This record gives sequence, structure tokens and C-alpha cells, in this order.
Amino acid sequence: MTGTMTDTPAPAAGDGPPPPGGPAGAVAAALGSGWRRFRTRPVALRLTVYVALALALTLVVLALTATVLVRRPLPQTSGTIEVAGLDGEVEVVRDEHGIAQLYADSMSDLARGQGYVHAQERFFEMDVRRHATAGRLAELFGEDAVESDAYVRTMGWRRVAEKEVALLTPDTRTFLEAYADGVNAYLDGRGTSSISLEYTVLRLGGLDYQPEDWTPVDSLAWLKAMAWDLRGNMDDEAERVLTADAVGEERAAQLFPGYPYGEVTPIVTQGAVVDQVYEQDAQQGQTRNPMRPAFDADQRTALRDLRDGLARMPAWLGRGEGLGSNSWVVDGDLTETGSPLLANDPHLGSSLPGVWMQMGLHCRDVSPACPLDVSGFTFSGVPGVIIGHNADIAWGFTNLGPDVTDLYVERVRGEDAVYDGEVRPLRIREEVIRVQGGQDVRITVRAGRHGPLVSDVADQLSDVAEAASRRPGSLVLGEEEAAVALKWTALEPGTTADAILALNLASDWDSFRAAASEFDAPAQNLVYADTAGRIGYQAPGRIPIRKSGNDGTVPSAGWLPENDWTGTFVPFDALPSVLDPEEGFLVTANQAVVDRSYPYFLTDDWDRGARSERLRELLTERLEAGPVTAADMLEMQLDTRNPMAPVLVPHLLGARLPEGYQDDGQRLLGDWDFTQPAEGEHSAAAAYYNVVWATLLDRVFDDELPEDLAADGGQRWMAVVTDLLDRPDDPWWDDVTTDEVEQRDDTIEVAMLAAADELVRRQARDADDWTWGHLHRLDLRSATLGESGVAVVEALFNRDGWGVGGGAAIVDATAWDAAEGYTVTAAPSMRMVTSPGDWDASRWINLTGVSGHPASSHYTDQTDLWARGETLPWLFGSGAVHDAGADTLTLRPASEG
Repeated sequence: MTGTMTDTPAPAAGDGPPPPGGPAGAVAAALGSGWRRFRTRPVALRLTVYVALALALTLVVLALTATVLVRRPLPQTSGTIEVAGLDGEVEVVRDEHGIAQLYADSMSDLARGQGYVHAQERFFEMDVRRHATAGRLAELFGEDAVESDAYVRTMGWRRVAEKEVALLTPDTRTFLEAYADGVNAYLDGRGTSSISLEYTVLRLGGLDYQPEDWTPVDSLAWLKAMAWDLRGNMDDEAERVLTADAVGEERAAQLFPGYPYGEVTPIVTQGAVVDQVYEQDAQQGQTRNPMRPAFDADQRTALRDLRDGLARMPAWLGRGEGLGSNSWVVDGDLTETGSPLLANDPHLGSSLPGVWMQMGLHCRDVSPACPLDVSGFTFSGVPGVIIGHNADIAWGFTNLGPDVTDLYVERVRGEDAVYDGEVRPLRIREEVIRVQGGQDVRITVRAGRHGPLVSDVADQLSDVAEAASRRPGSLVLGEEEAAVALKWTALEPGTTADAILALNLASDWDSFRAAASEFDAPAQNLVYADTAGRIGYQAPGRIPIRKSGNDGTVPSAGWLPENDWTGTFVPFDALPSVLDPEEGFLVTANQAVVDRSYPYFLTDDWDRGARSERLRELLTERLEAGPVTAADMLEMQLDTRNPMAPVLVPHLLGARLPEGYQDDGQRLLGDWDFTQPAEGEHSAAAAYYNVVWATLLDRVFDDELPEDLAADGGQRWMAVVTDLLDRPDDPWWDDVTTDEVEQRDDTIEVAMLAAADELVRRQARDADDWTWGHLHRLDLRSATLGESGVAVVEALFNRDGWGVGGGAAIVDATAWDAAEGYTVTAAPSMRMVTSPGDWDASRWINLTGVSGHPASSHYTDQTDLWARGETLPWLFGSGAVHDAGADTLTLRPASEG
């Protein structure tokens, strides 16, 4: 700044002192002749103006300083950077959206390059993830994170990841180590303000911190968080019990209708007969429907606490519920190109940055020495591509959702537990949780034969054990302590990292299945297509076989051997699988994978099939009109037809409402096609319908159910209301808070009138001006500082306000909770359609952007496109990628010395 002043021309005579240089000089120059005018005014006024000017200049300097700090972490995307550890040059070609395609001459250099680029764009996200999976969030965020850390420490996610390293193949370990080297090369010599804005903000809050080196264990531990997120719904049975406690067994049963086997097409039809099923069940020691024990009032209270405890886990670590996905694949005989087409859009909680980062990893010369040539969606912090395609095959995921967790009530005597009439020692260790700005927290972690005693750190689970001990003769005897253990397949070391690399390298169906066989957790539905024209499906994962005393639906007595798992898992070759189905296509949308003839129990808590049946309907319609195109597949992903509307709308149209604004919404329904666009035709009807739906659920159920059991409006509740509509005098229709006894039509009319009032209040008097997108908003929030409670900080990291179509149980699955409001809670985290006949004709889009830096133009640059239903070209060939390149960065080996 001082140097700038020497370049300022001398003032003209009578002009007074020259304006200051630098940023202040820019302000003075902008003032122009005003600078000269205020100098001649009275002294008091002049002093006031000088003070105001000084304040303005200070604010400008602060703003410029803030801008520098905000922009400082942005990555270098062109030129050359020396990177320690590289054997040769890595070319990083970024397109106009910042999506990077890497080219190198060895697998290790590709992994190093990927680690470097991931760290450039998203290291803070990576660092938070490894702190979360190690139970060390409190080191960054203080005492609010202690409970989460205690849960994770007790489950021991990082300890399991440490054991997994030794199980992996040498190639996978080498790949992980090279990736870590790339991350650390980026970190080397960088201060935290150059890594991410979040560190700067945390430093202002008193955090004194420098990131540790990245390790392969950091990558493996994040896979545990993904397994937790997709583990299945661990509190379903608790909710059933608590509902029965509130309204009685018979009426509670109405709220949990069984899965509609026979009405929903499974992914795979095995063709086995029932007699064979139960014969094999007997051989495996597994029964399908054992008698369930009753629960007394204390136990029901404890189960409520259990659900509350699980809900305290941070949402971005995963709830294990409310998530889903769509994927489908079509044989080349049915497509316009003559080659298969594969579509996928995983539905996950919305966050900023989004969970995915698009990237390509390409050996310049593909050979046995350097075989990698892959592109797709990656996790920052994990090497390789999770979902995508290579030069030969494409694959997609949806959640299989099998029951892979059990709770066991244990009889504990000091440092021992009772099992099979004998006392067995527990494994005990001490853990210290460091707390930023607070005192260390010490916890004792105990584990038995069924896993860690999670009740030691969760008062909620302790209540479960206490309630169990009060049940005479049922669980705990004498003076013994009751504790609750968690058994979960992901708490045993696995080989999922091997599976990821093997999928990236697979070249045909056999090598694809071999890769899938290593995919332990989370269990997924894998769809497949290849350049040879074949399509298929494979279910992977470690799915336990239980003994006769345990169906996995309620906590079991841990001291009885008959409640154990058998120690074996459903054999991989027995998991559902199909190659080239006769139908010519496969649809997976979290519905039942198999019918009741399948010989092993996976779960009965499938998605109820609304999305899968709609996708089958759309595919069938398109095939009747001619071959399917990639554009057809993309259009199907955006389908917004509400599956419940055709059932409920006839009843809404039959309601007798007063004329005027109160029946304007009903008029809209008369011409509605049941779709839910954000804007335009049918959007007003969709807005009215959804407000009626939320209001109706509130009127029917919330007068009797506790708040934590409120109807969320998902597929289960659609099934419940469908049944009730045929029973107009069912007690559920009655509002117990009134003296009258309401029936179906009464309650529907009240809901419709209330919905009209709400929309007039929220949007407009004229019903034609209502829109679903005005209500149904996508707000993207940073899971850490975006929830800080400090407005200026939240404004830096959050991006809000996209009006979107779709909804719960819809193919365009922008879920919302009817008990909470209309804001999107989960959404398609990405959309892709791959074209094995011409990879460059594939399309993709991300919910956010590739960057984790708020100042980057790629922070949310794909969100507008995503919200409009648009996609980007997914170029794969080297020529096409380079032609579309906007920036090219060369990473080269560091000079010696």
C-alpha cells in the first residue's frame, strides 16, 4: 500500500493533501471533487466527516481482507505444481464446472493425483469426516459433539478400520497409501487459512489447530459412516411398540400394514417353492416368524428413549431411515442405440457440499501395468470411483436395506457377563475425548460377545436395560446389572475397499460379480451394463443368519445361545442375482428384492414399491411407443406423479365446500393430472393437494399419537390412509379433542378448508397463483458451520431457496416430512444415465458442485441445473475431455534437493 502512494500525481495548487493510496486511495478517487469541497467546511463538521470516512475506509479494508481470506483456499487449477512422491506427471483437466479428469502413467500416480485434487477442493469435509468416524469431533467443535463422539468411540468405527487394513489386497493397500501421499503433499507447508475458510472461522473462535497427515485408515473409516447411514431402520420395532402403547395393539396394527408381496414386482424372481424354503431354513437353524415377547409399560418408555438416543446422532452421519434410490437398466434390444442404458439417482440427505464429487481417473496407456480407465462419482477422502463406469462396464447402486443390526440385553456382573450359564469376561478399555474449549471427557467402553455395550454411553439404552430388569423373570436376575450391546455386521473388519477398486477395474460380468463379492457393508443393489450388450443385477453384502430365538426385530436376551447369530452369513452365491433377464430390463427402487419363496430372510421392511412400479409403468409405456432413448431415461428420473393422489382425490372432489376461495383448490383438482411440478400447469393443484395431505394426516392421527410418532406422510402412511378411506366410520377419522364423533367426510372437509386458509395466508388469494415450488424448497446447508447459529457465518456457507417439484414416494424423490413442513429433507444426490454404446453420450449432474469452498464458482453451480432437471455431458474419451477442458493443471514430481 505504501508503494502505491509514490505513483499518485501531486495535487493541483489549492487541492490540499493528496488522497491516500491503495484501497483508501480508490475510495478517495471515487469521491472526486467531493474531497476538495468538504475541506472548506467548519471544523466540527469536517471532523465528523473525517470520522465517517475513516470508518468507511476501515470497513472497506476489512471487506477486502475478508475477501482475501474467503478466496485464499481456492485451488490452483492451471499451470504446474511440484508434488512430492509422484513418479511421473499427472495431468488434471477441469471442465467449465470444475469437474476433473486425471491422466497419468501409473495407478499410484493416479491415486496420488486424486488425493491431491480431493484435498484441493474438499479437505475440510474430509477432515471433519475422519474426526467424526474417530469420535473426535469435540476437538473441533467443542462439547456439543461429545455425545456423538461417545457413540462412535463405543462402536469403535476407527478401531475396526485399523484392523481392515491387514485384510486388504496388496494392490488396494498400495492404492490407499498413494492416495494418502497425495493428500499429504497438498497439506505440506500450508497454513489452515490456505486450506479452507472453515478453519479461519474456527480459529477466530479460539481453535488452535493444524491438520494431521492423512492415512489409509482415514479413508476406510468413512466407509463405516456410509454403512451406518444405510444400515436399515433400527427403530422400526420400537416405533411399533410405542404406537401400541399409545393406541392399543389392534389400532396400532392398522398403522403398520404388511409389505404388499404379490402386488409389487420384486427385483429378482427366484422361482423356489415354499416347501424348499422352510426345509432350508430348518437346516440353517433360522425361523421366519418366531413368537415376539410382550412389552410392559416400563419397556415401552425405555424404547422411546432408545429412539430418541439414536436421533441424537448427527444427521449428516446418517439416520438409517428415510433414504432410498432409483436405478434401472435396459437391454440394448430395447434401446435406440442397440446398446444398454443404465440410470441411477441415489436419494440421500441434502447437504453442502454434497456427498459426491465427480472425477475421472485414466491411465494414458491402458495396460496390465496401468489398467485404470474410469469416471464417475467419488467420495472425497476415498480413492477410486464409487458409482460410474469404466471403458467396459457401468454400475449403479440403490440401498438393499437388509437387517444387519441387533440389540442384545446382557446380564453383567462387574467386569463379566453371563452367557449360557457361565460368567465370561468383558473386554474393557478407557477412552479420552478431547474437548475444544472444555474439559476432557473420559468414558469406559465395555464389549461382550455380542458387541459393544452402547448403554454405557447412552442413558437412553440404559433405560431399556433398566426396564427389562423390572420385568419379572424375563431378562435380568438378582442384583445383576443390565446392559445393551449392539451387534452389527460393519463392526467386524471387511473388504469393501477391495470391492471399490475391483469394480473400477472390472471388465465383464464375472469380474463385476467377483468385485461385488468383496462388498461387505453397506449391502446394496448393484445394477450392471456392459459394452458387450449384457445387463444384470447382483445383491452383495454380509447378511447374518440368525438362530431360532432371534428374528432381529426386538432386543434379545444376550445370555441365551439360541438368540445368537449362527456365525455364518447368506452365501454370496445364494444372494439374489440375475444376468440378461427375459423381460429385457431391471428396476430397483428399494422394493423387495425377492418374493416369499426366497430361502433366506433378508428383511420385511422394504420400500413399498410406489417408485419401482411407476418406473416399470413408464418403461412399459415407452417400449410400446418404440425403442428407449437416453433422453427417455432422463425424463423418467424427473417424473413427479404422486402415487397417492389418484386414491385420495376422488374423495376430495366429493367434499361439499362453501363457494368462494374455500373451494378454489377443489376446482383445481378437477383438471389435475397428479403430477407435482415446481411451477407452471398443475403446480397450483399440487400445492393444494399436498397441504390437504399434511393437514389431513394431522387431523386424523396427531390427536392420538405422541409428537415423536407423528405421521410423516411417506409410503407407509399412504397405505394406511388408503385402507381407512374404505372405512368411513373408522375411529381414526374421529377427532378425540371434540365432543362430536367425526367420520371420514367430516375430517376431509375440515382438512380442505384449513388447507385453503393456509395457502391464502402463505401465497395468494387467487388459487391459480399457488405453486408447489413456493412451498417445497430445497435449502442446502453446511452440516458444520452452516448450523452455527451465527447469522453472518451461516450466510457464508449456506445456500437456500430452490423451489423444486416431486415429493415423497415419487420417482423425483424430493422427500419432505408432513409433520415438520414442506422443506426438502432428502433428494436425488446426483442423477446419471450411462450409455455403454457411446460413453461420451452419457449424462450426469450433481446436487451441488465439485467444490467445498464457498467462494468457488463450483460450490453450487450444478444446483440450478439439477433443480431444472438438466444434466451435463459426461465425456469420457480423452479427445472429448481435452476439447472441453477449461483449465489444465500439471502435477509433476518434486525436484530433488
